[in-house]
Amino acid sequence: MNGRTEAEVLRDQFTDPLHVEEDGVDAASTGTRLPLPVLPTTARNRLVLADTVAVLIGIALAFLLQRLLRPVPIDIIAAHSLLVVASLPGFVAGTLFNRLYRSRANARPTEEAKNVLRAVAVGIGLMVLIAFSIQFKDLSRLWVFLVAVSVAGAVLTERQLARRQFDRLRAQGRLRRRIIIVGTDPHAIGLMHTYQRNASLGYDVVGFVGDDELGDRGGVRVLGTVDDLPTILTGHDVSGVVVSLGSVGQEHVNRLTRELTDDGYHVVLSSSLRDIDITRIRPQALDGNTMIYVEPVIRGGWRAVAKRAFDVVTASTILLLSSPLLIAAAIAIKLEDGGPILFRQERVGRNGSTFTLTKLRTMVVNADELKADLLDQNEVDGPLFKMVNDPRITRTGRLLRKLSIDELPQLVAVLRGTMSMVGPRPALPDEVAQWDGELRDRLRVLPGLTGMWQVSGRSGSSFEQYRRLDLYYVDNWSLGHDVRICAKTIGVVLTGRGAA
Repeated sequence: MNGRTEAEVLRDQFTDPLHVEEDGVDAASTGTRLPLPVLPTTARNRLVLADTVAVLIGIALAFLLQRLLRPVPIDIIAAHSLLVVASLPGFVAGTLFNRLYRSRANARPTEEAKNVLRAVAVGIGLMVLIAFSIQFKDLSRLWVFLVAVSVAGAVLTERQLARRQFDRLRAQGRLRRRIIIVGTDPHAIGLMHTYQRNASLGYDVVGFVGDDELGDRGGVRVLGTVDDLPTILTGHDVSGVVVSLGSVGQEHVNRLTRELTDDGYHVVLSSSLRDIDITRIRPQALDGNTMIYVEPVIRGGWRAVAKRAFDVVTASTILLLSSPLLIAAAIAIKLEDGGPILFRQERVGRNGSTFTLTKLRTMVVNADELKADLLDQNEVDGPLFKMVNDPRITRTGRLLRKLSIDELPQLVAVLRGTMSMVGPRPALPDEVAQWDGELRDRLRVLPGLTGMWQVSGRSGSSFEQYRRLDLYYVDNWSLGHDVRICAKTIGVVLTGRGAA
C-alpha cells in the first residue's frame, strides 16, 4: 500500500544502503554480541552483483523464449550474443544516470520501478543504435522486445527481494545510520520516538541539538546548540541530521542546509505536515522561497465509477470462489452449539447512515450480554473494544477469525453498495458517539471490508493508529491505494497476522 507514515518516508529519503554508518559489534557493558554489521562497500557490491545477475538471467530468458516462439539459426544467435556484449555499457550507464544505487531516488517502489525501466531503456537503445550503425540486417525485433521485457522483469523482481532484505537488515540493527535531530520541540521529540519504536527504519538517534539547556528529551540527550553542530557531528561520528522546521529559525535552516550538504552530510527537513501522501506534494519556487503545493483528492467522476466497478467485480469473484468455504463454515457453526449461523449488527456507514452488517457468528449466542462484564479487560484504548483471548469466541469462531472467513458475508453489502471492498472499518453507533469532529470525516466514504487499519496490525493497533490510518485513507484516497490494500490483505489473511 502506498499510504506510509512520515517517518517511513523520511527513512526512504534518508537511508542509503551504500552509505551506512555502523555501530560496533560488541556490547561490552552487557557481554552480549550484536549482529555483525553490513559494511557500506559490501552492501553496494551485493546490490551491483544482484543487478548484474538479474540482467544476465533476463537476457538468457529472452534467448530461451525466442527459441520457443521463433527459432533462428545459430549464427544469428551468436550475432545477437555479441550485440548484447557490446551494449552492456549502455545498461551500466542507465543504472548510473537513473541513480539506481541511491535509495533517496528510489524511495517508493513505484519510483524504483520507473528508474529500472529507464535504465533498461538506455541499454536497449544502445543495442538498437549499435545494430543500425553496423547495418545488422538480421536483428530480430521479437528478440529485442523479449530482451527488454525479460531484463526489466528480472531486475524488478530482484530489486523487490533486495528491498525486503535491506528492511530485514535494518530491523536486525545491521544497517543503521547515526543521526542527530536539530530541534527540541514536540515534533522533534515525536520523530525520535518514532525512530525508537521502529527499528526497521534503520536510524540510531544520537541526540538533539537545540537552544535548550543541556539535558535530555524523552531519554535522548540534548548535546548542545545549533552553533555547536559541526563539532558535535564530528565528535559523535554522525552521518546526517533531521531538522524540525518548527524548532529552527529560517536563517538557521538555510545556513545549516548549505553548510551540512557541502560537508557531505545528509539533511532531511521535517515539516509539520502530517498524513498527506507524498505523491500529492509538488514543490514550487516563489522568489527564492520553497513552496509546497498539495494536489486535491478527486473522488467523483470516472474515479467513482472505477471504484464501484472494482468493488462489484472483486466481491462477485471472491463470493463465487469462496462459496464452498462458506457452506463448510456454516455447517461447523451450526454443529458446535446449534445457534444461528449469521451475526447481524447495526453499523454506521457513509454520511452517518446506518446499515446492518452481517458476518458469520464467531461468538457464543449471548455475547452482547457478556460484554459488560469484560469491559475492564479491554486491551485497546479509546472507544474500541478488543481482547486477544476473548472468552466469548467459540472454538470454530477462533479459526474463522484467524482466516478472516467470518468477514466473507460482508461481500453482499459490497454488492449492494452499502460497503466497499476498501475503506474505514464500519463503526458501531456507540463508538461514533464518542468521536470528535475530525474523526467524523471518515464517514465521508463508504466503510470497507478491508482497509489500512486492518492490514497494519488490526487488533494490535492503538486507537490513535486506528484514527490516523483511517483519516489518512480518506484524505489521500486513490484507486491505486485500494488495489495495494487489497493485495496486502491477501498476505494478512494467509498469515493470520493481527486477526482477533
